[in-house]
Amino acid sequence: MKPTEPIVRRKLSDEVFDRLRAMMEAGDLTVGDEMPSERELMDRFGVGRPAIREAMQALASKGLIAISHGERARVVQPTAHAILQQMDLPFKLMIAASAQTLEDLKNARIFFERGMAREAALKATEEDKQELRFCLKRQEESLGNAEAFIEADMRLHTRLASISRNPIFTAVSEAILGWLRAYHSHVLIWTGKENLTLAEHAEIIEAVEKGDPDWAERAMVQHLERSRAVYALRQDENVA
Repeated sequence: MKPTEPIVRRKLSDEVFDRLRAMMEAGDLTVGDEMPSERELMDRFGVGRPAIREAMQALASKGLIAISHGERARVVQPTAHAILQQMDLPFKLMIAASAQTLEDLKNARIFFERGMAREAALKATEEDKQELRFCLKRQEESLGNAEAFIEADMRLHTRLASISRNPIFTAVSEAILGWLRAYHSHVLIWTGKENLTLAEHAEIIEAVEKGDPDWAERAMVQHLERSRAVYALRQDENVA
């Protein structure tokens, strides 16, 4: 006798979602197209309005369609930023619940940002270099205001990632920094060491300006490892 294979009863909205997604995958609905009206979908699939609306909301939450009041929903191009936003809350909760996850995230950040520093040194245009200097200036002007200092710090690191011209890298940078900020902003700022942070940022930017990827990577790793070491020291002091 075969093992039991129970039939799982699915919600009607799940079936509608799968059929609409299949239409997108098949090219029957492409980016920019208006979605069929609720009445058309109700007639086509033989279901009620609640199932259609729930399926449409699910598509919107996954960044597949855009819903605007008073207009037909439209198929949109999924982006790395939108996809990572879907992971935002679960990831923040995971970090809050696990010290090891925080360590893993910090390791991932170092691995990622050392590569971004190299990319920036190899690809930065004069405009990019001016933008980095502007970001640093904004951070210098934020001394004494912790929130503004962190905001400027994040902007500088994200701007470095954007020099790659790869939107996935930019989205990952924004996501990692956002997750760290949400529950562990101490990783991004160390009170009393802001001037050291500024000096390290200035060195990274100088390496990028010189087009020296090895120097840029080395300066970035030193910057992030120093931040990790200072935080670990503070944790030890608190325990003591």
